[in-house]
Amino acid sequence: MSWNPFKISDDPLFIEKVRDIVGLYLNPPDHAVVLSFDEKPQIQALERAQPILPMDLGRPERQTHNYIRHGTVDLFAALNVATGKVVAQTKKQHRSRDFVSFLRELDERVDPALTGHVILDNLSAAKSPLVQRWVVRHPRFQFHFTPTYAAWLNLVERFFGLLTEHALKRGSPTSTHALRHAIHAYVDAHNDEGKPFKWTKTAAEILAKVKRFGQRTVQGHGGPR
Repeated sequence: MSWNPFKISDDPLFIEKVRDIVGLYLNPPDHAVVLSFDEKPQIQALERAQPILPMDLGRPERQTHNYIRHGTVDLFAALNVATGKVVAQTKKQHRSRDFVSFLRELDERVDPALTGHVILDNLSAAKSPLVQRWVVRHPRFQFHFTPTYAAWLNLVERFFGLLTEHALKRGSPTSTHALRHAIHAYVDAHNDEGKPFKWTKTAAEILAKVKRFGQRTVQGHGGPR
């Protein structure tokens, strides 16, 4: 997996969190499912003023930059690291109650005999009292938070990248309903293919790269002052 961080995390538990999450990717626990979760907020339903113009001899595919805006949709998605399949919900907003609704679906989808390890970033909804009460009532689900400025550590971001490239950028939805349909159609097609993303970097390799990046940054600014 390629990795190119633009900012060094200032999380005091950065090392511990990297080891924890990478450990889940490379050596998942027995009798457990590892789920990489994130939200993609405010996806815009942008209807193109003109259709995409196909490729021609010596000309690439072209598309207009003029749009009609029809509102936004929020996407909650959890990637099953072992299978590559995605559980997704589209919402009007991304409040705590919306996150709990998504967690309920995960609870229904995950085999009750398995522990659920959920990797997620530090979104405020995940730490709200409403969500915390749900977690207490469902102890088989455990949250593992990524470090700050480390979205690259969340494997579901790979799925979001493909969704954006193959569905959202090329689409021209005439409503939020049409946008929701396009998102879920892409999720269904992805799940039918059933190919997981493979994480290859060890925690030691990542931490060494972060250290080298930090050293180069300090040198580029003339060293410590």
